Formats: sequence, structure tokens, C-alpha cells
Amino acid sequence: MTRIKKYTAAIALAAAVVGVPTMAHAFVSAGQATVSADQAASVSPEASKASARVVAPGERVQAAPKVSLWLTKDGKHWSTPTQADQFRSVTDGNLDMSRPGVSLQTEPVDDAYLLSGVFHGKGDATTVRIVTDNGTVHGNVVSLAGHPGWGAWYATSPLPTGTKNNDGKHNLVKSVTVLDAAGHTIATLTLP
Repeated sequence: MTRIKKYTAAIALAAAVVGVPTMAHAFVSAGQATVSADQAASVSPEASKASARVVAPGERVQAAPKVSLWLTKDGKHWSTPTQADQFRSVTDGNLDMSRPGVSLQTEPVDDAYLLSGVFHGKGDATTVRIVTDNGTVHGNVVSLAGHPGWGAWYATSPLPTGTKNNDGKHNLVKSVTVLDAAGHTIATLTLP
């Protein structure tokens, strides 16, 4: 029985490090494993909320119900039920790729906001922290193999209380921060 607990603890710790928080949380919460204080301290809080994925060019990821997102060498593409084949370029000169940065696109999809963008900078991004009027949301990272120096991120957030749709006047997002596994900032965007 002790061997099973050690094995489960090792899986939970490895899952937290590579960004599978639901599995790690389930093992530890259920009391099936114990992780020492030293092991827990070695995993950053941001890494435990991380979801990062390397995709092939054109490989579609479900960013939200009825929403797909994919990357090509030219940038981020996404489709929603109301607007198909949207695109944010990383090659047209609209992003200053000479220094770290992160962009933001928001749009309502059903009863939530789809939040997404492109980030660029040094390091391997594992999560995105988005501060909104509704609280902090942790987003997912998608990148192409080969370290092109940029990637995309996405998350969803509930519509603000009392809001039925986006009238273009509400600024839901306060900041977007792209982080690596150690919790170091790769790029950040602060909105007024």
C-alpha cells in the first residue's frame, strides 16, 4: 500500500509540474497521496494552474464550447459561432516583436466572454493570468513546436453581472500576464 501512495504522490507532483492541475488536485485532495512540504514548495502556484500545449500548424484546439483556435506560422486563427475565420497576424508588423508583449481580443460567446490573444517574449509560457472585473482567470497557452518566440492564449470569463451582451462600452479585463512554469513574467498588458 505504501508503494501505491508513493507512486500516486509522484504522479500528482509530476502532473502539477507539467500543468495537469485537475489530476494532481484530485489525487492530493482525495487524501490518496501525501506530498512533503519541500515537494509542494518546489511547484510554483502558477504552474499548478497551468495548461500549455504545443500544436502542429493548423491543429484545432477547442478554446470554448463552439469555439476553435489554431496557429499557423503567420499567427493565431479562431472561429466563433457568430464570426468564422478570424485572424491575428504575427508577421504583418502590427505587433512589436522586438520586445515582450501580449495582445487581447474579447468577444461574447453565448453567456461568457472569450478572451484570447498573442504573446511574444523569451521563455516557455505555461499559463496566463487575466485579472477581470469578475476576479482572476487562468488561461491556456498554445504554441507551435520549435520555439518561434510567440504563442497564443485563451480563456473564458462570465459576462459581468447584469450584462446580457457586449455593448462595446464595458472594459472587463484589467490586465493580462503570461507566465512561465516558475511564475516569472514573460509579457504583460495593463489596461486602464
